[in-house]
Amino acid sequence: MIFIVEDDEDISQLVEYALSSKDFNTLRFENAGAFFKHLNGGEHRPDLILLDIMLPECDGLQILKKLKDHILHREYPVIMLTAKSSEIDKVKGLDLGADDYITKPFGVMELISRINAVLRRTKKTDSLPVLGYKNIQIDDSRHEVLIDGDKISLTYKEYELLHYLILNKEIVLSRSKILENVWGYDFDGESRTVDMHIKTLRQKMGLSGGHIKTIRNVGYKIGD
Repeated sequence: MIFIVEDDEDISQLVEYALSSKDFNTLRFENAGAFFKHLNGGEHRPDLILLDIMLPECDGLQILKKLKDHILHREYPVIMLTAKSSEIDKVKGLDLGADDYITKPFGVMELISRINAVLRRTKKTDSLPVLGYKNIQIDDSRHEVLIDGDKISLTYKEYELLHYLILNKEIVLSRSKILENVWGYDFDGESRTVDMHIKTLRQKMGLSGGHIKTIRNVGYKIGD
């Protein structure tokens, strides 16, 4: 799945058509708000993001920084699309973590070649390390959680919440830190949201839900 973040409809439609002809699935977003809303709550995950720099309100470099600062989104490959061609602009994007950079106007075949090259370069060929805690195992390749070998059904946010807790096992995480890293930068809800998701997550995990500890007046951790 390729995410296209581009406010010029003619360009985004052209890119979408070219990619679909090569059997890529795509989703288009015109601005940062729509992009992050889907990234933080939508069904699909990107294999690669085509990110325009010149976007309204929040530009591509700001979006890129948010992605690379986010523990759950930093691994997504990003190709920057921009009309800017100066060396300093390219350096900024690459220093922030972009995988490649292509300037407009660009040829469709060149873009597809660049995409394939980045996908080959960033594809994980080794087995994913086991992520888990005690009898809890997370299979990122299948987006599944197993407890004592049995799959449990979680919502997308419950999965991300458990994933984040286990990534930081034995570390006390404040509610605000959890909101920032699981719900995203623009989430403006209250900390009660975290509490409710922890409650339902514990219920679905049965006895293993006891591994999630409440740290009074601070937040939560997974550990002893």
